[in-house]
Amino acid sequence: MLHRILIALTLMLFAGGALAYSCPGHMNAIDQALSSGEHAELSEADMEKVRELRAAGERQHEAGEHGKSVESLKEARALLGIAE
Repeated sequence: MLHRILIALTLMLFAGGALAYSCPGHMNAIDQALSSGEHAELSEADMEKVRELRAAGERQHEAGEHGKSVESLKEARALLGIAE
């Protein structure tokens, strides 16, 4: 039983690390899309939402809240129409 608990804890630690490394990739994709101007058809309100989500994702990443960061960044990507 203890062996299974240790395995579960180890897997949880590695999953958090994997999420941590995916955050910068999401941020880069958003930054590239914003700088390219490809999404000019979005309303100013949607663009502001993308910028807010991008900033929130970075703050969450830096705070170690990688699950929340990925959620925010994926929402921004979806608004921009960026495939994962």
